[in-house]
Amino acid sequence: MKLSLGEILGSVGVAILLLAFLMNLLKKWQQDNLRYILLNIIGAALSCASSIVIHFLPFIILEATWTIVSILALIKFFKHRG
Repeated sequence: MKLSLGEILGSVGVAILLLAFLMNLLKKWQQDNLRYILLNIIGAALSCASSIVIHFLPFIILEATWTIVSILALIKFFKHRG
């Protein structure tokens, strides 16, 4: 079985998002943890790219919003460190 680019990007992105979610549920990483924030940015961006490739607008909007919110969390993280 050959996976398309959209399927590869989406699968990797979702796996990364689920890893961040699992680590948060297990109380290993809090929402203000840098690894948690970075994995959310990467996972959501990959999932958004996948949605663009497959032309699925609802998930483009969802994942783009998730990416932007995660980037804002990253900015907040660095502002509170300084």
